[in-house]
Amino acid sequence: MRLFHRTSLHPDLVMQEADTHFGALGLDRVHVELRARQYRGALGTLVLTVKMEGGHYTFVEAHTDQIGESRLDKNVKKFFVRLHRTADPRHLLEAAY
Repeated sequence: MRLFHRTSLHPDLVMQEADTHFGALGLDRVHVELRARQYRGALGTLVLTVKMEGGHYTFVEAHTDQIGESRLDKNVKKFFVRLHRTADPRHLLEAAY
């Protein structure tokens, strides 16, 4: 599954947050580049890339080897919420109904 997120955070900070978040889930970094990481563990394999996009935005793309809404995919979405809260600490989650 492919998921993406745009943030105003610097790519280096996004990578630091990713190492912390996915490391806590028991995923090991098997491939490390400046703006790309590959994690592998019991939940599956994740490839995370970041790139600067149009001014002050950072485009974060996650590609998992899982089908459908797996536990790894849900944790990628939690990571995106973590990035959003890092960029805007005042952000509160609200029900959308």
